[in-house]
Amino acid sequence: QGHQNDHERSQHIRDRSSQHSWRLKSSSAKERACQYQPGQKIHGFTVREVVVVPDLFLTAVKLTHDRTGAQHLHAARDDSNNLFSVQFRTTPMDSTGVPHILEHTVLCGSKKFPCRDPFFKMLNRSLSTFMNAFTASDYTMYPFSTQNGKDFQNLLSVYLDAVFFPCLREQDFWQEGWRLENENPTDLNSPLVFKGVVFNEMKGAFSDNERVYAQHLQNKLYPDHTYSVVSGGEPLAIPELTWEQLRQFHTTHYHPSNARFFTYGDLPLEQHLEQIEEEALSKFERINPNTEVPSQPHWSSPREDHVTCSPDAMAPDPARQDTLCVSYLLGDITDTFEGFTLSLLSSLMISGPNSPFYKALIEPKIGTDFSSVVGYDGSTKEASFSIGLQGMAEEDRGRVKQIISRTLDDIIEEGFEEERIEALLHKIEIQMKHQSTNFGLSLASYIASSWNHDGNPVEMLQLSNSVAEFRRALEENPRFLQDKVQHYFKENTHRLTLSMSPDKAYLEKQAKAEEEKLQKKIGALSDADRKEIYEKGLELLVAQSENQDASCLPALKVSDIEPTMPITPVQISGVPVQCCEQPTNGLVYFRAMCSLNTLPEDLRLYIPLFCSIITKMGCGALDYRQQAQQMDLRTGGMSVSPLVTADSTQLDMYEQGVLLYSSCLDRNLPHMFQLWSDIFNSSHFDDKERLRVLVMMSAQELANGISDSGHMYAMTRAARHLTPAGDLNETFGGMEQVKFMKKMAEMSDLDKVIRMLPRIKKHILNPDNMRCAINTTPQKMSNTSAHLETFMKDVAGTRKTRKPVRTNIIERPLDPLDDSGLSRKLISELNFQPCQMKTFFQLPFPVNFVSESIRAVPFSHEDYASLGILARMMTAKFLHGEIREKGGAYGGGARMAGGLFTFYSYRDPNAVQTLSAFRRGVDWAKSGRFTLQDIDEAKLSVFSAVDSPVAPASKGIGRFLSGVTDEMLQEHRERLFAVTHKSLLDVAERYLGAGHRTCGVAILGPENETIKNDPSWIVK
Repeated sequence: QGHQNDHERSQHIRDRSSQHSWRLKSSSAKERACQYQPGQKIHGFTVREVVVVPDLFLTAVKLTHDRTGAQHLHAARDDSNNLFSVQFRTTPMDSTGVPHILEHTVLCGSKKFPCRDPFFKMLNRSLSTFMNAFTASDYTMYPFSTQNGKDFQNLLSVYLDAVFFPCLREQDFWQEGWRLENENPTDLNSPLVFKGVVFNEMKGAFSDNERVYAQHLQNKLYPDHTYSVVSGGEPLAIPELTWEQLRQFHTTHYHPSNARFFTYGDLPLEQHLEQIEEEALSKFERINPNTEVPSQPHWSSPREDHVTCSPDAMAPDPARQDTLCVSYLLGDITDTFEGFTLSLLSSLMISGPNSPFYKALIEPKIGTDFSSVVGYDGSTKEASFSIGLQGMAEEDRGRVKQIISRTLDDIIEEGFEEERIEALLHKIEIQMKHQSTNFGLSLASYIASSWNHDGNPVEMLQLSNSVAEFRRALEENPRFLQDKVQHYFKENTHRLTLSMSPDKAYLEKQAKAEEEKLQKKIGALSDADRKEIYEKGLELLVAQSENQDASCLPALKVSDIEPTMPITPVQISGVPVQCCEQPTNGLVYFRAMCSLNTLPEDLRLYIPLFCSIITKMGCGALDYRQQAQQMDLRTGGMSVSPLVTADSTQLDMYEQGVLLYSSCLDRNLPHMFQLWSDIFNSSHFDDKERLRVLVMMSAQELANGISDSGHMYAMTRAARHLTPAGDLNETFGGMEQVKFMKKMAEMSDLDKVIRMLPRIKKHILNPDNMRCAINTTPQKMSNTSAHLETFMKDVAGTRKTRKPVRTNIIERPLDPLDDSGLSRKLISELNFQPCQMKTFFQLPFPVNFVSESIRAVPFSHEDYASLGILARMMTAKFLHGEIREKGGAYGGGARMAGGLFTFYSYRDPNAVQTLSAFRRGVDWAKSGRFTLQDIDEAKLSVFSAVDSPVAPASKGIGRFLSGVTDEMLQEHRERLFAVTHKSLLDVAERYLGAGHRTCGVAILGPENETIKNDPSWIVK
């Protein structure tokens, strides 16, 4: 009851200082923050420092809490996407995953909000633009962001209570961490197995060889303290953690004296401080948390080590799957300038085709790509630098070590070209000017490590100071960088050479070790223990199945959502160009969509490769090294990517094309367009050696990505036979593309591919089939348009006219009434027949990725909104409980996109069982067992995505790409508001009911006898 009064009182204080009246009185957030004075006391805090940071358009205010010593940094900036984060230094001394399991468990209910899962519940009671928590090697961070002031206060209450006053119930520990339980919890005689969300998550994480390597590397380079253990949890060590140890870790680490608070945005600081003091800090006294990480004692001589991993079925060359890398221990990351210098030095050494290590290691094709850990890493108390190769042969290890040593000698002798240093500093300038939508989150992550070890976070934000100091150092000593290489690399005895090779029996050994661990635990049980485990399993199942009362949690109402959305004005000019004037800080953003409609069928599979190499092979008078250099010096990057856009009105129509994207400072406009002209008019395709390197890197990157994004591959595959757009997405970005690139990497001769490239270019880079979009400031728009016009003339003049030919396709502009003037060339596959298909990809993972996709309706259909709300509601109210809480998967749910209703699960110990959970989800929806409150929460959740902030660079781009206008979006918005209980029942029956649906299913996972013996599955 006492808490209830506290809550009401602080609510009353906050309502008094309503944000609306505050926003009217004020000038800008960063100007107001300048009025604070060092020494000033605010709600139990003392201001220590106030610093204007013009580069980032913000004012930083640093404070400490008088009573507990908690630190607070506020970044005042005119950005309505306000962010809060609190981080604790968490330094585990074993690999049981205690900080990670604690991070999961504190979010399962707290004193003021005792319902079982406030964190996931708040996702549906808020308009948050971000909510999550992270466990790093030495800190745990809890960030959220939102554009709504009331929502900020609600979420802050929930987060403060969660981290400082969690329930930490034993049941939550079992569910999120680990437990022994009957395989079937309702059958006492079914075998006992390990279960738990983090247990399965980490088994999934360690099925990723890159992750395995990175973990070993850190543990062995810093062997003497917290970095020698696995903070996320080593799957076989997790079952050693007890509930008692978890609670003890919370008491010592989750204390204000060990906390760093960060707030960002345009909401007033006083309000944040008052709420933090009132609801949390006032209840604590100062302690000495004693969580410092000591420096790693330096070795007097270098070390070597070897580890194993599981073979990769998708590796470009199965005979070359070794990794070798040399890592060096550097200096303390709290020295901001030294960290800045070493990070720049690292880029000069490894980034892009002009860097010495790229020339020495990648181009001779000894391996497929740099090792998964490469370059400067400032995430530990003392930084490290690593350099090495993956996808190499075991016999090349000695050679690679020699090359690394020799390349360092060359760097010390020759140094770096001035132009490369300028290109890097130019990149920093662009990064400072570019505005992302999650700027607050980026800042919080950027300062987290240094601040965690008592570095000065404000110093880190003052990038231009570091740039100026760097330029001075170079002027005073032209060998400044070479001396660093000599000191940190050549003379450094604290260096580790770690090699990794595949072991065919790796997964078998792991499964055996887990089985032994399990039997050891089971062997120690008495009959009474077994009975208790069974009863606790049933209790947990009952708790997971109970309808929970979440009324204690604060919530926004649907009436808090803006009824109308802001309109983004765009102008259409002569050449098919969409112009959008935005405050872009002197940057120009250019996009062009080139149609693929004339492309012959046999070239389709090559499109992703073409896109990835077209900006990397050289053009005009520039070879690929000079081209890379010019792109770095003159642009913020240039990319080409395949794009398939489902039509918003018809499921079997879509647009296929490639998207060109680049940005630059306005002073470099002519240079940027010249680079594009050269690519259009005279790309180089004849360098076979260069192409081989790019193909290997591409294939390696795709193979590495599956274990992390398996659910995306499963969803893409499940959609393949449902719509023509789904089919093309699988070709461009699904398992089909992964296998195709692997095949290409294995080809001994790339002549055939080289002959394809100019053919593809002729079809794609064609100004007749192109439309463009520009986002820049009003002052720069006419100048930009003029340069674009010149570019269009330049590339049109060099083409011979030819008639495109393509069969079985109807071509039409989007809409005869579309006033945009940007005719989108949609195509319709006349002979496409949707069909059912179940595909299973057997892969060396200990977990599954499962998806089922159902053909539904396009965006502009009146039922689309109801299906979107149904997907969110089903995820929150049914699938989360079945797939994560009961099933032990890391995640799962449903979503509506591209005309398809899709179910998925992520890092899931189950496969076929999850498909039946999807079916039960449909039955749940059809039974109508959901309340008006459930529907409203789903609406909030959908609107937080619909209304998520859009960066100036991307305003109006949705319309440019999909043809969906603001008016169509407003109509969709009104349909979302209008969704009712009846409309949800209707769409569940109409589209998801057994007799009505056309669906595709895909699973990626370990060997599965049930599926193998079922003839309805295609096994790959």
